[in-house]
Amino acid sequence: MQRKGAELELRDLTREPLTVAELDALIGDRDYRLFLNPKSELYRKRKMKQNPPSRAEALRLMAQEPNLIRRPIVLRGRQIVLGYDEEALSKLTG
Repeated sequence: MQRKGAELELRDLTREPLTVAELDALIGDRDYRLFLNPKSELYRKRKMKQNPPSRAEALRLMAQEPNLIRRPIVLRGRQIVLGYDEEALSKLTG
């Protein structure tokens, strides 16, 4: 994205985790389950695919365990891309 001239704001979530309020605002009316990282140990351990947590519990867990958040999160206005989705990212910057 930087090669295409996009200006990025980076945030290391392990050093500066998102708060519950920030996550709530970021997710908005989107499906919060899309933000859960299925590769996370916690996701697999708690079998979140079969038994997803409530939204409130998911927000709390993501704030406590940043690895539970699918990354990268790329925002452009109200558009969002989660994870490494080359096609979606190219449309976002196109």
